[in-house]
Amino acid sequence: MSAPDKQRLVSLLAKRSARRGSFTLASGKQSSLYIDARLTTMSPDGLSLIGPLGLDAIRNAQWPADSVGGLTLGADPIAYAISYASAHTASPIRAFTVRKEAKAHGTGKLIEGPFAAGDRVVVVEDVITTGSSAARAVDAVRAAGATVLGVLALVDRDEGGRESLEAMGLSVVSLVSAAEILALSA
Repeated sequence: MSAPDKQRLVSLLAKRSARRGSFTLASGKQSSLYIDARLTTMSPDGLSLIGPLGLDAIRNAQWPADSVGGLTLGADPIAYAISYASAHTASPIRAFTVRKEAKAHGTGKLIEGPFAAGDRVVVVEDVITTGSSAARAVDAVRAAGATVLGVLALVDRDEGGRESLEAMGLSVVSLVSAAEILALSA
């Protein structure tokens, strides 16, 4: 991971995505810090940093991924950026999305995109707090016949989510910690 690019990503997250106040997180936990990663992950400069940094993290973890994705909506832009960054490499990685529930019409899919049973998958998450969203995605892709190589988080809040996922036998890599964001947003 390029140190200058990582620092630019931390700076973007601190400037755009970090908010101080009183918040109830998706996990139900109360926090004085809210990280709306989508304000960074859905921006051109955020995507252009996240794709290569995420791809580097996957390669450095030695995860031979066929596809990457996670629970919609937070994981989507991260997976797409990584897939795009891999397009002209020797091992392109496909992106997919895990729906919160299977469609009630059409094919009734829970996983959308060019995902295939037998894929070696990296599950991505925008912000890990408890790890429950990543765990839902892991369960879905395993049920669909994939092997989960690990979990890649954009931000780890360091609030037990990593440990919860590791207790499931998963390796976890994060691009940024909440502490790094707090250091710049204080």
